[in-house]
Amino acid sequence: MVAVFLLFVVGAMAALSIDAVTLYTARSEAQLAADAAALAAARVLANSGATSDTTGTLLTNVEDPSSGAAKAVAVQVAEQNRVGGAPLTSANVTAVTFGGSTTNPTVTVRVQVTTLPAFFARIWGTTQFTVAASATAEAYNPSSVSGISSTNPPVAPICVKPWLLPNIDPSNPPNAILVAATGTPAPTATGLLGWETPPPAPGAIRLRSNCAGTGSCSTADGPNVWRYYPGTTDPLTGDFPAPSNSSVACCTGLGFINYQLSVAGCVQTPVACNQKVNVDTTPDLVRDIETGAAVNGMTHSSSSGAGDSVDTSPASPPGGTSPFQFVAGTENPVVLSGALTAPANVVVSDSLVTVPIIDTATWPPTSTTFPQVQIIGFLQLFLDPDGNPADLTGQIRTRVINIVGCGDGPGGAGVPPILGNGASPVAVRLINPTP
Repeated sequence: MVAVFLLFVVGAMAALSIDAVTLYTARSEAQLAADAAALAAARVLANSGATSDTTGTLLTNVEDPSSGAAKAVAVQVAEQNRVGGAPLTSANVTAVTFGGSTTNPTVTVRVQVTTLPAFFARIWGTTQFTVAASATAEAYNPSSVSGISSTNPPVAPICVKPWLLPNIDPSNPPNAILVAATGTPAPTATGLLGWETPPPAPGAIRLRSNCAGTGSCSTADGPNVWRYYPGTTDPLTGDFPAPSNSSVACCTGLGFINYQLSVAGCVQTPVACNQKVNVDTTPDLVRDIETGAAVNGMTHSSSSGAGDSVDTSPASPPGGTSPFQFVAGTENPVVLSGALTAPANVVVSDSLVTVPIIDTATWPPTSTTFPQVQIIGFLQLFLDPDGNPADLTGQIRTRVINIVGCGDGPGGAGVPPILGNGASPVAVRLINPTP
């Protein structure tokens, strides 16, 4: 009787230990798959321009269950994962649902596997287990929040370019602003989504430095539309510290200065809403030429059509209702690796950059060692949207993909900001990983 009893005890313990660990591991793998899929779908929402579209039309289209990119990307990312040693399929993604608001949309992904094999539990008649997990991610644009709180924190993206752009709407110069005093995009800037600098022409608006002939970007000259002041880029003391030369893959050995490395590479230091930063007024007679070379390295564009581009079909903004679609060029690193064949649609691109918007309500700014200006918002721009190299004079063509205000609350207020998300000022975060 003792021997028979021990047989059942040992069997029960084996089932508890082996199968319980298997279930726990599989559940963790399912959660990781759901997390990754939700974050990827939220990244599509962020880069589509949907959170900057006050009409909500772009959001509706990118979330469309039959043709929208968000669900398709969620399923594709989930399929790159394994649960219990078996690869996931589209059938394992049992639900992709959307919620939230126009400026802060959410996506929930549920992953389920019903055929996880049992081992010792088979002696109890159980041959398979079911594991499931879900995750909710948010594309968070702080423009519409009322006050800074734990649920409405400021943002602090990384990879921000050292171009401090005055608060002047390029589509309605000279008096229209990008961000209002309330920290929201100005009413006159609502049509800026998708705005592209016009073709080359005398006096055409281009993104370029606001530096005089002496090469000094003095704030005494006054702000001008789409003309940036360079931020400080010293690796030790700058607000946009230059990454190491070896970390900037495009430009190793080209002899780039700190400013160029900060443009071509990713500045890992977060740059936060309402942060005060220094303007670099050091004389540099070739600032724009340096910018053009750094931009071409960053965008992988050495010849016509080599860089990534924005699909300019009539359906895209402005005026169109389809989300932005980016197209990989022949020098895109993924294309060069053989994983894609150009032209191919992509949801992210090295040509997408984040640029700070600075307060110009009072001018000139106070000056210490360097003049200090306050960041009141961010723009997400696609550089050289036709895929051609930048003009070596440093006058860069741009297309507006997102506009982000810092909200109407004071910066910080003891609430830590949402950090980093690569090139997008629209933060992506998990807000509800649940069983």
